[in-house]
Amino acid sequence: MTGAMFSILTVNIGAASRERAEDMLRWLSGRPEDVFILTETSAGTGTAYLLDQFRQAGYAVVHTPDASGDRGAALVSRTAVMETLVMAGVSLPGRVAAAVLDTSPVMAVLGMYVPSRDRSADKTEKKQAFVASLLAVLDELPASLRNRLVVGGDYNVIARTHRPLHPGFLPFEFGLLETLEAYGLVDAHERCSPGAQPYSWIGRRGDGYRYDYFHVGRELVERITGCSYLHETRDQRLTDHAAVALELGLDAVAQLTVGDLADDEMTLF
Repeated sequence: MTGAMFSILTVNIGAASRERAEDMLRWLSGRPEDVFILTETSAGTGTAYLLDQFRQAGYAVVHTPDASGDRGAALVSRTAVMETLVMAGVSLPGRVAAAVLDTSPVMAVLGMYVPSRDRSADKTEKKQAFVASLLAVLDELPASLRNRLVVGGDYNVIARTHRPLHPGFLPFEFGLLETLEAYGLVDAHERCSPGAQPYSWIGRRGDGYRYDYFHVGRELVERITGCSYLHETRDQRLTDHAAVALELGLDAVAQLTVGDLADDEMTLF
């Protein structure tokens, strides 16, 4: 019997400038989700502004800036964090952000931003090394944790069944999705809308790609109540990606007391 609705949203913020970060914060402040996964964070002022505003309002923020200024991922939560997960062994640790949350059943969330690439060998090697190291870390997780894990973010890959099946993707890129499923992590949108083909990023020529996902561990699959793509982030030019929202029915969720991000005074509620 589920008694608490729990929701997560992932959105690629596109290394937002300070001005665009302010617009993004206003949009996020109106969202109902308990956890935000922000991908394509950067060393710029926009990311710093966003994360600082969340911290000042009392949200838990998990983020590991990369010393070289590489793009990354951040986890922002108004659900209490029991433990920050260090994904030791991932080749680019700034591109993952993970935590165990104070929920019943206890669950973990891992946000990730997989590197993009072109045809160059160095970028292909960087992406392949990240994917291989991430999957190796997930393989080593205790089954009890992996079974209650939600993975989300910008994976920068498509499935073999993608329509259209764009050329140029390599076996290791298809393998990311296939290995997640082999680990018992279920594609949440496919679970909710079998056979549908959503797009989360549209290329300059109008070609659609599904790059942003949620995958849910097998013990949480029956608790999925919804998964949808929100194109208002693209329509409002907040970013060039659609956001993705996931809803789960849990037994209980321990919430932090946080400020209202829409109010400069940060009035508590």
